[in-house]
Amino acid sequence: MTSPHRAILLMGPTASGKTGLALALAQRFPVEIISVDSALVYRGMDIGTAKPTAAEMASCPHHLIDIIDPTVSYSAAQFHADANRLIADICRRGRIPLLVGGTMLYFKALMEGLSDLPQANAATRAQLEADAARLGWPAMHQRLAAVDAETAARLAPNDAQRIQRALEVYLLSGQPMSQLMRQGRDDAASFATLRLALQPTDRAWLHQRIALRFEQMLAQGFLDEVTQLRQQYPSLSLDLPSMRCVGYRQAWEYQDGLYDMAELSYRGIAATRQLAKRQLTWLRSMPQNTPLDCQSADLLTPVAQQVEAWLAAC
Repeated sequence: MTSPHRAILLMGPTASGKTGLALALAQRFPVEIISVDSALVYRGMDIGTAKPTAAEMASCPHHLIDIIDPTVSYSAAQFHADANRLIADICRRGRIPLLVGGTMLYFKALMEGLSDLPQANAATRAQLEADAARLGWPAMHQRLAAVDAETAARLAPNDAQRIQRALEVYLLSGQPMSQLMRQGRDDAASFATLRLALQPTDRAWLHQRIALRFEQMLAQGFLDEVTQLRQQYPSLSLDLPSMRCVGYRQAWEYQDGLYDMAELSYRGIAATRQLAKRQLTWLRSMPQNTPLDCQSADLLTPVAQQVEAWLAAC
């Protein structure tokens, strides 16, 4: 039976203008915004995540923002369950879910279903951690590239959690995680979607926006925010997913005296550029998307026209 539910997906790399476009669409259409961002779920992480302001969130219903403390983990499986529940609820209210963000793994989990990956294995993880302590995570990243080049290409060389998980999956299953993740289950999305992807025609344009935004975050008190988080949550550490968000690790290490302010800016901007590169790689692998030039001076008009045509056809 065809589902009566429908949703708009607005994807794009960091600093591509997703929030502004989503809020502009909310002025024209009866939407409720569902955040698709693995950093916005955390309370207290506002400046460094470019979280929508209180006024922006008050202008339109927002979901999956500020739902957990930064000492807690949040998975793609949890997002899959939360997003499907919210989509159904919003549609029952006669409104339109607008899913906005840059965590492409969450979009993939929602649209293609969750893959049957092997459960965590303590012995395998202990061995991988021992290897990483001896060789370093960049070397473990190279090991992953030898058995699962596709997954390795999406991960930063120091992304310990995800590198470890991908190697664990390969060792336990004998298959690359990227291959297993293509084998979606019956929980793939069954609702109608309009998939919009913001992509710059000139990468330098995006790099300039990333650099400007990081410097603005510092001026707005980002380092004070990290200090407050460390004081409020004594168990917070760099091993937690929240502190692996771009910018936060670099700010933490700066506060620990590992480098000066100039190096903090360099490292924070470089990490954000690497994130954007991985996000664009994901977007190019999703052929169902409608690409949109986020450098366009008037992006709202053509997007609104697409939304109107799609709603009429649904």
